[in-house]
Amino acid sequence: MPHILFRNKKIFYRTEGVGKPIMLLHGFGEDETIWNRQINLLSEKYYLIIPDIPGSGQSEMLDGKCTMEDYAEVIKAIADKENVSKFSLIGHSMGGYITLAFAEKYPGLLNSFGLFHSSAFADDENKKDTRRKGIDFMQKNGSEAFLKTSVPNLFSEQTKKERPELINQLLTIGKNISAGALVQYYEAMILRPNRISVLKSFLKPILFIIGKYDNAVPLGASLQQCHLPSKAIIHVLKYSGHMGMWEEDKLSSIYLLDFLKDINK
Repeated sequence: MPHILFRNKKIFYRTEGVGKPIMLLHGFGEDETIWNRQINLLSEKYYLIIPDIPGSGQSEMLDGKCTMEDYAEVIKAIADKENVSKFSLIGHSMGGYITLAFAEKYPGLLNSFGLFHSSAFADDENKKDTRRKGIDFMQKNGSEAFLKTSVPNLFSEQTKKERPELINQLLTIGKNISAGALVQYYEAMILRPNRISVLKSFLKPILFIIGKYDNAVPLGASLQQCHLPSKAIIHVLKYSGHMGMWEEDKLSSIYLLDFLKDINK
């Protein structure tokens, strides 16, 4: 895998396919392999750049406390290394928070962006308190114990019943992520501002993919933001929780391809 040096840390990313560039960002407790089910279809038409966010997968964790803006600078550095001046950016969950931070600072570099089970709203006080409790739990018990309690809630009840192996697959990915990295992510989430203004000011298309049974970014909260962009494309996955790229992988791939096809004509 190619990599960059960012603040003296090795940040790895994967490339696949040919065509106009698309960057896919994974979320909390994941790595770049979360997109494996979408790669075959998308790489037929596009040049995919798929990073391991610092601290996840093969990428080294950044020092100190970080913000979503810090992670957005990692994305800028990867784009620079790839000599990419215009691209589309799709972020899942925390990857969507990074996407919004990038779109706020570098809107001119984006042809479009997408929020896949993600939100432009800041955490409310209840959510911040839940994250602080999660940080305390991780520091006392480690990342694996934390993920065992949280990962099942990312899937719809139907998925948990019919495809329990998906939970184990996500837990396997999470085993390679340290508690320190997960705490760093949670602290960055707590600090992140409301970025509704980004949705309002960005004049190019924005994709929203929403899970009907998403507990992490509930359907109602997702729908509150969809009407704000001047150009919004909205899809609701009827059988998914927070992991639509796995729970309804083929439909998710089609939604992504259709969105990117319209943008990149």
